[in-house]
Amino acid sequence: MDLPLIISVDDHVLEPADLWTAGLPGHLRDRAPRLERVRGRYGVGARGGFELDDTADWADVWRFEGYEMSIIPGFAAAGMDLDQLGGDWHPMTYDEMRPGCWRQADRLADLDVNHTEASLAFPTFPRFCGQTFLEQPDRDLGLACVQTYNDWMIDEWCGGDGAGRLIPLTLVPLWDPVLAAAEVRRCAAKGSFAVAFSENPTRLRLPSIHTTHWDPFFAACEDTETVVNLHIGSSSTFPMTSIDAPRAVSLALTYQGASHALADWLTSGVMERFARLRMALSEGQVGWIPFIVERLDSVWHERPRYGDLDDRLTRPPSSSIPGRIYGCVFDDVIGLQIRDRIGIEQIMFETDYPHGDSTWPNSKAVLQRLVDEAGLDDHETYLLARGNAIECYGLSRFGITA
Repeated sequence: MDLPLIISVDDHVLEPADLWTAGLPGHLRDRAPRLERVRGRYGVGARGGFELDDTADWADVWRFEGYEMSIIPGFAAAGMDLDQLGGDWHPMTYDEMRPGCWRQADRLADLDVNHTEASLAFPTFPRFCGQTFLEQPDRDLGLACVQTYNDWMIDEWCGGDGAGRLIPLTLVPLWDPVLAAAEVRRCAAKGSFAVAFSENPTRLRLPSIHTTHWDPFFAACEDTETVVNLHIGSSSTFPMTSIDAPRAVSLALTYQGASHALADWLTSGVMERFARLRMALSEGQVGWIPFIVERLDSVWHERPRYGDLDDRLTRPPSSSIPGRIYGCVFDDVIGLQIRDRIGIEQIMFETDYPHGDSTWPNSKAVLQRLVDEAGLDDHETYLLARGNAIECYGLSRFGITA
């Protein structure tokens, strides 16, 4: 059969320059995140920081209350020669990136050329789960920035011509679970049923999910059928072995954030206390999942007291996965070959547009290769390409039913 149109459950959007300067309440606009064009360069090596330099190339830099984020090429790599992104990075402006990185009409056109019907996009300047606003000590300003982003995401990015194709993914004020719950309910009333959260809140100096601290937030997600999305790097950390290791090492180990998150979620009791809650591990791949689940189930069955699980769980950790915990792949033949150990119904596809790992504009060919090498039948192919995403996110709300 011809491959079904893709529903990508992990893409990214670069925010338009006036999102907060135009969207924040008037009395806060002079403190809004703003995009400024400056001259500068990156330091030596893959982890060299951005430095101002009047003799260097132009760069677009987000600035907000002392915080600064320059646009690295990996954020907006779509259409670029990836070999040019290796080694030392060069500064980048919005003029140099594909307009689909930040402009709705162009994003829809880029979906069309990539055999993709619908897309769910994570933020850039706020970072994967809104850490930028968590680090802002003025909580009123931080909350206003979160809500302004969410309103833009729902009403503008996913509104108009984007309705039914660009699926809303919103943020919460991470510093207060009660406020987070209220924002989940507010956004659900406006039409958003996916929210970004951290793969490991303790790395953000927040309580872990092994406490009941987050229960108001989880209850709101359950009540509104809002999916909790944990993107790799949403703990503001990425795995590395040594400072002089090549970038390839970190790229190969990025799944570790997702594996830590899965271990936490399966042992915390959250999935038992909130029996209808759904969670997605974004960009984590899935080939490692059977091993982690086997280890956790083994401890639960054979050494529950030794593993400190006897008072936490009433059933094996793996029992929380079917229909509730989803993995996401963009290039994981091994994971798909052992799909029966995971459940093909729990695996979704992503294109990661416009990041450096993105398969755009060749995602159809990549999907076909995965299907062929893993030996997926027509029904399994449909589930991977779009069916599981429709089920996970309840996309029938947006007119996507098959």
